[in-house]
Amino acid sequence: MPLLPIVIAAALSQTTPVATPDPPRPAAIVRVQFDRKGETAILTRGHADVAAARAVTADDPVRVASISKLVVSIAVLKLVEQGRLDLDADVSRLLGWRLRNPAFPDVPITLRLLLSHRSSLVDGIDYVLPLDADMRTVLADPKAWDAAHPPGRWFRYTNLNFPVIAAVMERATGERFDRLMDRLVLRPLKLKACYNWERCAAPTAARAVVLYRDGKPVRDDNHGAKPACSVTPAADGTCDLSRWRAGANGAIFSPQGGLRISARDLAKIGRLLLGRGSVDGVRILSPRSFALLETPLWTYNGASGADANGDIGGDGSVDAPTGGFTCSYGLAVHFLVTPVTGCHDDPFGDGVARFGHSGDAYRLKSGLWVDPASGTGVAYFATDVPTDRPGRSAFTPTEEALAAPR
Repeated sequence: MPLLPIVIAAALSQTTPVATPDPPRPAAIVRVQFDRKGETAILTRGHADVAAARAVTADDPVRVASISKLVVSIAVLKLVEQGRLDLDADVSRLLGWRLRNPAFPDVPITLRLLLSHRSSLVDGIDYVLPLDADMRTVLADPKAWDAAHPPGRWFRYTNLNFPVIAAVMERATGERFDRLMDRLVLRPLKLKACYNWERCAAPTAARAVVLYRDGKPVRDDNHGAKPACSVTPAADGTCDLSRWRAGANGAIFSPQGGLRISARDLAKIGRLLLGRGSVDGVRILSPRSFALLETPLWTYNGASGADANGDIGGDGSVDAPTGGFTCSYGLAVHFLVTPVTGCHDDPFGDGVARFGHSGDAYRLKSGLWVDPASGTGVAYFATDVPTDRPGRSAFTPTEEALAAPR
């Protein structure tokens, strides 16, 4: 057996004391290494669909969770290039209503702040909204806002930022978010990918990677077919997408985490990053736009961010945001290996600076990371990942094993 599968398998079933049983292995793992020219190694193990005994492949689409945000940012920058969006304009102008933190009503909120999680929105309310929800009403709830920190002054990773971004994109173009993402990014790159299945072909949806929690399906158990309803139904249970209105509800197609894409196609996004906005002769972003994408906008300094459990840095605690997981961030881009006390953001364990994004939802762990200096990268995911065992970094042992260079 080649060395890579042996190493990965060993890392995913670390030896424990005799009295403690080994944790279950992930249901499926896929890892694609690549450089600027193409794929350099592929590892697959386990099942995309356990009940059907369907082995996972590098071509099977999976819900990659928050890596979806990075792809949204690429589309936003494309619209900025076209003059349709402005990173620093008050988004209220396009939304058609005043978006403000009630505690700081005079501070405008921009796309730059939304993309970099510095908008002062928080996930204090449910960001998974039904088809007929009115986002303006939803965001009037004070629980959606950080009352202690004004926009631009504090980093707090918040999924709710991205439905707002999607709504702004729709208002600027008049196009439905999933169609817009297909036109701007996915189709030009010839990717068999989509947000919330609607734009994916039926054969692609039939190959879905099922997400599991403790062996039980929790997401994308498509039973070999395309879902009849690809979004959260309306309050009355119906699923009529003709009810869509531009910008009324940017959450419909889950811009924060709903991208379905294979590891192989995700690696192509990685090669786009290595190519500074161009891959296989196709240019998606100009060098100027890409320079914005690869620039951190926030770096932890001991008192500048928060995690899911509250503010970090102001109470003398030693860990950085999200337990040292996120310490440097830009326009929906996560930067690794931050030389600040409390940061534990090196799943590779080699001290090399990389950027990309991670994903974590429904017991899936995913990652897309590139090293511009060496011109290499890796795309990976694992399903039904044990989450109760810490790794040497703020990432899980599974992620560390899949990330580590070989």
